[in-house]
Amino acid sequence: MDSTRRTMMATGGAALAVAAAAPQALGRYPDPAVEVIDPSFAKYRLFNAAVEQLATGMRWSEGPVWFGDGRYVLWSDIPNNRIIRWDEETRQVSEFRRPSNYANGNTRDRQGRLVTCEHGGRRVTRTEYDGSITVILDKFDGKPLNSPNDVVVKSDDSVWFTDPPFGIGGNYEGHQATPELPMNVYRVGPNGQASVVAPNLRGPNGLAFSPDETKLYIVESRATPNRTILVYDVVDGTKLANGRTFIDAGPGTPDGFRVDVDGNLWCGWGMGSEELDGVVVYNPAGKLIGRIKLPERCANVCFGGLKRNRLFMAASQSLYALYVGTQGAPGG
Repeated sequence: MDSTRRTMMATGGAALAVAAAAPQALGRYPDPAVEVIDPSFAKYRLFNAAVEQLATGMRWSEGPVWFGDGRYVLWSDIPNNRIIRWDEETRQVSEFRRPSNYANGNTRDRQGRLVTCEHGGRRVTRTEYDGSITVILDKFDGKPLNSPNDVVVKSDDSVWFTDPPFGIGGNYEGHQATPELPMNVYRVGPNGQASVVAPNLRGPNGLAFSPDETKLYIVESRATPNRTILVYDVVDGTKLANGRTFIDAGPGTPDGFRVDVDGNLWCGWGMGSEELDGVVVYNPAGKLIGRIKLPERCANVCFGGLKRNRLFMAASQSLYALYVGTQGAPGG
């Protein structure tokens, strides 16, 4: 480990002026970290594109989101209570917001505004164009939410998010508190009316719509004996039905994920073993087709870049990227 990274880790990543990762040693093409498990994945692996470490020095990276109009990525460093920014043009790293209210998942609404899950405020917020904060939801049935985790915005401007108690289980990623609501998935309509669309799940975590928005995928991260990714049919654009297991993760640990235009799920993964750390890719039939191996567990991903063909991966203490042969579906 180089001295710069040791210093940044010791200071909890505070030395952001030097948080941009140093150039990586040259490797061979195609990058062996990008593994074709099924031949159908071969078209998504670009032979001369490699995994790049863009920034490091965080404590726990989560919730990346791409801002194409500014050509930058935002992502959360939850324990350090901040949102970080990496600029594609200059490769500069800076703090976008501190304190962030222990922000976790992020996305953009269909007007381009930042939508954020906050552990600290136990709420989902929207950052307006002038920088002011609007609360989308912080209570349901008069009770505070648990700790909103991940969020997506549907094409009708409705906001869908998961609400496990992970952020209130201690004082490291939020403020310790007792849950007052079940672990639900919520929908907040354009009129501000909130409803439970998936009640009493076992640790709802990452979520994403299929490209045509007829299905919603949800990670159930407290399922036993293995974590699962569930899939629901979207009914009338506002409700969920026919929930079922889409993927049994076995020894793996799915977290946040996003869907590409072909309907494949690109899932942050890890914790089972070092061999499982990184991103795994499932096709719309639930078949494992590819893997991106990282030296750290990956919590969440997003697509970005000028053509939305660059996968950004928030992984433990770092942010990584890889150009791929597909594009992210809208709404991620």
